[in-house]
Amino acid sequence: MAQYEKQVKEILETIGGEENIEKATHCVTRLRMSLKDESKVDSEKLESIDVVKGSFSTNGQFQIIIGQGTVDKVYKEMIEMTGIGESSKDDVKEASASKQNWLQRGVKMLADIFIPILPAIVTAGLLLGLNNILTGEGIFFEPSVVQAYPQWADLAEIINVIASAAFVFLPALIGWSAVKRFGGSELLGIVLGLILVHPDLLNAWAYAEADAAGEVPMWNLLGLDIQAIGYQGQVLPVLFSAYILSKIDIFLRKRVPDSIQMLVVAPVALLVTGFLAFIVIGPVTFFIANGITDFFVWLFTSLPAIGGLVYGALYAPLVVTGMHHAFLAVDLQLVGTGNGTFLWPILALSNIAQGSAALAIMFATRNENMRGLSLTSSVSAYLGVTEPALFGVNIRYRFPFVCAIIGAATAGMFITINSVLASSIGVGGLPGFLSIFPQDWIPFFIGMAIAIVVPFILTFLYAKLIAKNV
Repeated sequence: MAQYEKQVKEILETIGGEENIEKATHCVTRLRMSLKDESKVDSEKLESIDVVKGSFSTNGQFQIIIGQGTVDKVYKEMIEMTGIGESSKDDVKEASASKQNWLQRGVKMLADIFIPILPAIVTAGLLLGLNNILTGEGIFFEPSVVQAYPQWADLAEIINVIASAAFVFLPALIGWSAVKRFGGSELLGIVLGLILVHPDLLNAWAYAEADAAGEVPMWNLLGLDIQAIGYQGQVLPVLFSAYILSKIDIFLRKRVPDSIQMLVVAPVALLVTGFLAFIVIGPVTFFIANGITDFFVWLFTSLPAIGGLVYGALYAPLVVTGMHHAFLAVDLQLVGTGNGTFLWPILALSNIAQGSAALAIMFATRNENMRGLSLTSSVSAYLGVTEPALFGVNIRYRFPFVCAIIGAATAGMFITINSVLASSIGVGGLPGFLSIFPQDWIPFFIGMAIAIVVPFILTFLYAKLIAKNV
């Protein structure tokens, strides 16, 4: 008998049998499936199986938490015992997409575009944090490190160049990922992004000052005045331009003979998209993007307590639905202004709060398996990855999820009232302070303490005094 044959049979039985599975794959810790009818799943019986640490459904996928190492063996035995065959993550995503509404598909599209470039952005954020330590005043002593020790100034400058590159050329990263997602040539996406930040254009960060002084450079195209401005730090212009570029690229590749494709497809696609970007797409989306940014700035400036409280309370539920990816574009837009983002610090505290609630379950539960899962998932959440804590522990018992939201909302309100800003996007957990402007560290650390202590105490007390099934 195979090692996990009994457990696989039980899993199949509780999810409606082999015939209820459209596609199945696995990641590091979870079986990921597209099921024909999720109403056939017996979640309570499924989660009583000894290898199963939890289950949840999101974005049309049903996922079963097994654990690192074990999940690979369980998946292989499931493939051998059934006729479903092996599938890739993309196969499962494609099968699951038909079950999503238009909003879910839109959010998934944003996730598909932004997730591949996140490592570059997070790395840049961490390096900018190192630069902040060297150039921030009042961290170790009253002046900054480079002011006290001028010999370190060039080192800080080099670090800043390396760190800021991902944000300076952000449209190139987005262009690459977006055109790839839309089915076009990835190289053209990179070129498109670089066109939008060409050094001959007015830098987007200098636009407001130049506009006020009436010094915005103009092109005259057949009597039409076009602003010759770049789109540094902008998200929407390159997203919409990448979509147009991809469609032109695909259209031409299907119709232009192979022998002359190199001479026709890329030049025409870039030329047409470039003109559209500067004449229509750029100005319109630049206006929309600035409107979105201005709204959030107004909300968090005029009503900071409400803004911090609401976003802190909503972020974890947004993660559950997958809609949190939509706010990554807003974060990047805020970072692109050069003034920093007030949303990302709340994200970091929300992750910490979920980790603290999961950690409290480790001390409160009598279940040995749950203790192990609670500990590992809390560490993961403290380092910025909350899914194991969310779906494996907190949502499973419900009350830890609510306690974590209370802690995140309270912490979010506190740091927003104190105008805490992040210079960039970094690791969304305990190391997140590196991305916070040094002058905001003290209120951020207090917010971090709130996000750790409040969920832990509330969860532990509820588990011990009220809950009966922990």
